[in-house]
Amino acid sequence: MSDAPTSLSEPLKPKRVARKSARFDPWRARFFLFGLIVLAGVTVFMSNRFLTDRFTETTRNRAELRLALYSGNILSELRRNSIVPQLLARDPALIGALNSNDFTNSTQRLISFVEEIGAASLMLLDSDGRSVAATDRNRLQSLHRSDQYFVDALRSKDTVFSLMPRESGGYSFTYSRRVEANNDVLGVVVVEVDLQKFERAWAGISDAVLITNSEGTIVLSTEPRWRGLTEEDALQRQPPSGAISRAIQATADWGAVPGDAYLRGEALMRSQARVPFRGWQIASFTSYASVRERVNGVLALEIMGFAILLALSFYFLNRKTAVRMALFQRESAELRQLNIRLQREVAERQKVQENLAFAEQTLAQSSKLAALGEMSAAVSHELNQPLAAMKTYLAGAKLLVGRGRPDEALASFQRIDDLIGRMGAITQQLKSYARKSGDELVPVNLGDALASSLSMMEPQLRQRLVQINKTLPQEPVMVLGDRVRVEQVMINLLRNALDATKSVEDPQVDVLLAAGETAILTVRDNGQGIEDLDALFEPFYTTKQPGDGVGLGLAISSGIVNDLGGRMTARNAAQGGAVFEIRLPILHESTTSLDETNLDEALVAKPAAE
Repeated sequence: MSDAPTSLSEPLKPKRVARKSARFDPWRARFFLFGLIVLAGVTVFMSNRFLTDRFTETTRNRAELRLALYSGNILSELRRNSIVPQLLARDPALIGALNSNDFTNSTQRLISFVEEIGAASLMLLDSDGRSVAATDRNRLQSLHRSDQYFVDALRSKDTVFSLMPRESGGYSFTYSRRVEANNDVLGVVVVEVDLQKFERAWAGISDAVLITNSEGTIVLSTEPRWRGLTEEDALQRQPPSGAISRAIQATADWGAVPGDAYLRGEALMRSQARVPFRGWQIASFTSYASVRERVNGVLALEIMGFAILLALSFYFLNRKTAVRMALFQRESAELRQLNIRLQREVAERQKVQENLAFAEQTLAQSSKLAALGEMSAAVSHELNQPLAAMKTYLAGAKLLVGRGRPDEALASFQRIDDLIGRMGAITQQLKSYARKSGDELVPVNLGDALASSLSMMEPQLRQRLVQINKTLPQEPVMVLGDRVRVEQVMINLLRNALDATKSVEDPQVDVLLAAGETAILTVRDNGQGIEDLDALFEPFYTTKQPGDGVGLGLAISSGIVNDLGGRMTARNAAQGGAVFEIRLPILHESTTSLDETNLDEALVAKPAAE
């Protein structure tokens, strides 16, 4: 290497390079490169097998340690709850309540116990199997005469364990023991063990975990659909769905460590441990992804190292690189010039960013002013309807007074007073368009709200001679919301339907109210339909003439429906005209019968369960 140029800027010497190159045998160079490639392949292959075995064993050991920890936690929870029925069966307060049939304070006493014990629920049954006290108030006065934990407790003097399937899915784990006094059976104490908390804790791990009973049935699992099945059935229930998944499953056993099981075509590592409780077993399925990532990381370093060796070999074997280095030197000079220009551009961009930050602050202030303008336009839009109705009622009252019918005129004045109150409610509710309202929601009957909305629209309906076809269910359709805001949405839809049928000879509006999983209100007209469905719910979008509307009615209505947990959609009917549909979460009778203190909790819990 002493013949190499001392500097990249020095000119190359072709003669000396030629003499140096003549010393190298091209076949020897090719053999060297071929040997280096073979060595790289063998090294990568052997490293892959060795590292795969090592990392797989490490991952398996960690999985077994986790299973041992899970097994110990479950066994601890079961043993801790197994002594609770024995203690409660000797509680003097509960025994006295069963003797006197006075269970006024029994439920509160069980609630105080469950907070200390950490059980899922506690329940006290009398000798007939009726729940006389329970931490879950929905179970009070329910009959459990035929339940396994009640029957087994009456037959045994000791604490018995029961495993029963739930109607909502999963299993209920209970300990029960009969309560005795003077050799008389007074009732049964039932303690439900909260093993579902382990499922919730397992939801944060990447492994699939399941627990089977002595019969091989899955009773706890990170996959809810596996409960009640055997392990074999659970895995067969999710076969590979695509060609790629089937190829992975077919070729997974070609590696150094075949998969113990397959889930959706992916090879898994299966680990199993024993839960020392009634023959239970716990198993976990770990993906080989972590093993592959660690192995691939090491292999990538090895391949990178061999690539560097190959690059160096090519560099020393190919003297044309010296010529290229001269070119690189010139290019580096150009890069330095580009770097200087880039630094200048960076400085300019920093200045532009500072200006952009100032512009963003200005835009935020403008957005606030725009929101105030939008609220003003919304108030103007929403008050046009009551003002028009008031004008009609005032004209009617004037005629009635002139004809000597003051009683009927007083009725018109009363309607005007109601409209004034409604205008005040509208101005209060329209604040929610710019800022979320904090008003309390109450049960609303959509049928009554629709009748009130049609009553408010009565003057316009009589003036336009529009045919209204109503289809209502016999049972009340209840939702959770604000009646004023719900009526506001209905009036906006009815008013738009009236405007859409101005050019129709026989205007007709169909209103359909139905109840199923959700409450559905449909308003359909026989007008010209909607031209642009995408921009329909955008603020200030309107197809009306200037002065007839500002384009905020549907935007406000859509926002109200979204705040109530529903959705508003629009489409064109096949027979012509537009169809607007509102879907709101329905309020069931079981929820409305709850007391006021538990109403909010029930309404929050129900959507989450669905």
